[in-house]
Amino acid sequence: MRSLTEEETKTLFTKLAQYIGRNITHLIDRPDDPHCFRLQKDRNPVNNSERIMKVATAVARANLLSLGTCIGKFTKSGKFKIHITALDVISPYAKYKIWVKPNGEMPFLYGNHILKAHIGRISDDTPEHQGVVIYNMNDSPLGIGVTARSTADSRKIEPTAIAAFHQADVGEYLRDEDTLF
Repeated sequence: MRSLTEEETKTLFTKLAQYIGRNITHLIDRPDDPHCFRLQKDRNPVNNSERIMKVATAVARANLLSLGTCIGKFTKSGKFKIHITALDVISPYAKYKIWVKPNGEMPFLYGNHILKAHIGRISDDTPEHQGVVIYNMNDSPLGIGVTARSTADSRKIEPTAIAAFHQADVGEYLRDEDTLF
């Protein structure tokens, strides 16, 4: 594991800012236990506690399989793709949210986009092409997506129009279990 370079840090924080805005500082500067980002296997940034990081130095690299929460992975071209494993890290700090009705949960969990008919609630003043966290009506996070239209525009569209694009969902734990980690 190594520290992220300046370019990797900028790319990671730009992607995370799309979903949680200025709340990125809460990911690192926690009053109870500060956290840091490290790169594992040359492409997977992980978020973990500095205290656990110090303890893990006693374990040999060959024996250490994983440490912390995998946020996503860097592609070979240098872009960052966020994984569903980051949902637990992102959801408490999400700036914009969409709540899906019960009839829209299963289509989303199978990898489909969210239609306007499936939206139960949406955060006020959500802009177009903004990262959002998708919740069910019981406030359980289901995944992440990107809005296709702003909140004002989504109220005017027809029920079968796409309101948010699918990015990742908790169904990926079953569908992509071989390649996820």
